[in-house]
Amino acid sequence: MSSIKDAMSCFTTGVTVVTTHFENQDWAMTCNSFNTVSMDPALVLWSVAKGAFSHRAFTSASGFLVNILSLEQRNLAMKFSTGSQADRFKGEPIERVSSHRAKLPLSLAWFDCEIQQIVSAGDHDVLIGQVLDFGSSQGLGLALSKRQFGYIETSIA
Repeated sequence: MSSIKDAMSCFTTGVTVVTTHFENQDWAMTCNSFNTVSMDPALVLWSVAKGAFSHRAFTSASGFLVNILSLEQRNLAMKFSTGSQADRFKGEPIERVSSHRAKLPLSLAWFDCEIQQIVSAGDHDVLIGQVLDFGSSQGLGLALSKRQFGYIETSIA
């Protein structure tokens, strides 16, 4: 019999690395709970486990930056999912946006956000942010389905 996690892993999602800058330190984590909330104003959301080591940093900072990973950034998805914050950033080039949060240079898209609301939901907090700045480029996004990385092939009908 499958677990609820097994069933939920059937939903194919994109993969992101979310960053923030809190108490003079960069924080980051791999996340696949990112989603759009609204276009006007531009709002996005993602969730962080209440038991995560980085929970306090993300919920206490004024905002966050979502890096949408490209297919070529699979290694970053793994790197930013474990280890110390220093190890996650070690050897990785970053760019600073005006909010001083870290942007991963080869990300397919990015959204720098100010926290608008934090909603408690079970063992997670849902962070809703208003997009302050963003950018995008061409390429394929990294996808996750049934705990495997890949991409979604698109076609024009």
